[in-house]
Amino acid sequence: MIISAEPLIYGMIFIAVLLLVEGIYLTVFGKSISLNSRVNRRLDMLEKGGNREQVLEQLRKEMSQHLKSDGIPLYSLLAQKAQKANIAFSPMQLIMLMAVLGLVAFVGLTVGTAASTPIRVGISVVMGVGAVFMWVNGKAKKRLAMMEEQLPDAVELMVRSLRVGHPFTSAISIVAKEIADPLGTEMGVIADEAAYGRDIGEALKHMAERMDMQDLRFLAVAVTIQQVSGGNLAEILEGLSKVIRARFKLFRRVKAITAEAKWSGMFLSGFPLAALVTINVLKPDYYDGVKETSVFIPACLVVAGFLGANVLVMRALVDIKV
Repeated sequence: MIISAEPLIYGMIFIAVLLLVEGIYLTVFGKSISLNSRVNRRLDMLEKGGNREQVLEQLRKEMSQHLKSDGIPLYSLLAQKAQKANIAFSPMQLIMLMAVLGLVAFVGLTVGTAASTPIRVGISVVMGVGAVFMWVNGKAKKRLAMMEEQLPDAVELMVRSLRVGHPFTSAISIVAKEIADPLGTEMGVIADEAAYGRDIGEALKHMAERMDMQDLRFLAVAVTIQQVSGGNLAEILEGLSKVIRARFKLFRRVKAITAEAKWSGMFLSGFPLAALVTINVLKPDYYDGVKETSVFIPACLVVAGFLGANVLVMRALVDIKV
């Protein structure tokens, strides 16, 4: 029995390409761009001697550049995720990065495998594009999850600031200094925009729409209503903070309850594919006896259809909105 190592080589090359994306990103923009950094990026840029207006312009450009380029073919599939992840790379830089990673994958496939040139070219393109898509999607999910977790603390900090007599714009500035990224830089941009004359309710609404977060929409609506009709903003935000914490607690509870079902769905969806790969690695001639029959291709298509339906049904069963 001959065991082929090529599937393992393909996997290792893809993982290496995926890690290379993050390495290039941190090399170009520095450690402060990482979501694990304790000092938010805006303050880091200001401490390095950046002018407040220049820093604001740079951050606003990064926040809006991806949706402006969603007309680029294929890039539109990535634009919204890149917007939510606030990727500092420009759209053209991301496309160039896909090309560079595809070239790296092609070199790795040429050195490590004996596949034909067309197959190597096709797989390297899939790896280059797929690695960037997976990286951006992971960044977006992590960033949104961190913002949802930070928001109740930020709102409570606003409440304490308002109760000691600070205006709301000053409360936003305090949040921008005390809260780490990603929310710290976002609030810092809003504080700077308010200092230059933009309506703070409008800025919060724009941020909520850009991030597509329901809790931020609640905050924007609360601030806008208070600006129009008046009232005790500290009490309004205190109630909002309790609502956000309750929603977050319920979301975590639902996530814990559905965790077993999600892993079961992932196992049931992935096991047939893993079994297929294992059979082809351990016994490449396993299907030789039926490959030439007239029902082989239709049967494969039917099985693929059932697997696709299984994935969709499993996701729908555990996709509970909070």
